[in-house]
Amino acid sequence: MKIVIITETFLPSIDGVVTRLTAAIKHLRQLNHEVVVIAPDLGEVTLEGVTIERVKATKLPFYRYRSFALPQRKVKDLIAKHDPDLVHVVNPALVGATGVYYAKKLGYPLIASYHTHVPKYLDFYKLYRPLKPIFWHYFRKLHNMAQVNLCTSKAIQDELIEKNFHNVHLWKRGVDIDKYHPNNATDSMRKRLSNGNPDKKLLLFVGRLAPEKEIYKLKPLLENRDDVRLAIVGDGPSRQELENTFAGTDTVFTGFLQGKELAEAFASSDALVFPSITETLGLVILEAMAAGLPVIAAKSGPTMEQVANEKNGLLFENGNTASMIQAIEKLEDEDLYQKLSRNARIEAEKFSWSEPSQQLVDFYDDLLHVQVEHKLVQ
Repeated sequence: MKIVIITETFLPSIDGVVTRLTAAIKHLRQLNHEVVVIAPDLGEVTLEGVTIERVKATKLPFYRYRSFALPQRKVKDLIAKHDPDLVHVVNPALVGATGVYYAKKLGYPLIASYHTHVPKYLDFYKLYRPLKPIFWHYFRKLHNMAQVNLCTSKAIQDELIEKNFHNVHLWKRGVDIDKYHPNNATDSMRKRLSNGNPDKKLLLFVGRLAPEKEIYKLKPLLENRDDVRLAIVGDGPSRQELENTFAGTDTVFTGFLQGKELAEAFASSDALVFPSITETLGLVILEAMAAGLPVIAAKSGPTMEQVANEKNGLLFENGNTASMIQAIEKLEDEDLYQKLSRNARIEAEKFSWSEPSQQLVDFYDDLLHVQVEHKLVQ
């Protein structure tokens, strides 16, 4: 089959959406399916055997950190040019909204997948908080134009169904268990992340530095414990503000890491801290587990689907500093720590990318089968 994938973000940008998408595309190519990706022009990129159509991207006044592709008619021309069997719009919001509209107008079978919990993000941007019902209406309207909708956790699936999104299915999680592995630990990376204090307890945060990630909530932990070091891996619009917030604490900001360096960062730390409750999944949780890291996470539906308290990680109450500190203190129990580390890796090994990638192919096949049956009935 021939698939056109329209996405709001793609290589060379790296995040959970791109990681999932590239794994699925590689699987599709292994099965000899033809794939065309329509994505914002964020820089030169190639992916073997894949046609990549780049559309103009620009920085928005209210979010200068990265560029976005706005709705544009060029998407219609590209869909028509490639004439696919189906269209998959990933995270429809801006250029993806154009993809949904034109795929529907041109009569192509349409799948949409929900990855970024934008309405929930508005809770962390006071100026835009009153717009939350409008955002829900907007995303519901887009997704309900698709015959099939996918999301990445059971908790988000339940929420979308409650919000009257139609035909919502769970797209299972996955991780590269070969790339992320305990054997990638290095003394040099640990010294780097701990600012030359490798004997201290080293906690790791990995992700985009933005208000909804609630990274600032980790500061009291450092103020209460002089034996803890925090490494913050990533970049984003809140970096300067966070560097000011954490000034004077034992915190290292590494900026963006990827590939071998990121794998080493996971494996060279003692635990991943995950304070956010806005994720639709939180892929870094599974990546950390694959590296043998216990995950210390704020309780949320998607997080609790991955982290079992005192089995492969530790959970704390969001916004409760005492609860977070108590969770960190449990790492002092060496027997418990070793159990958490072993079980984290065991859990991750259940989730290679092959199953969710094949699951996506099955969704495509099912949709095309339904379309054929519908035409026969007509």
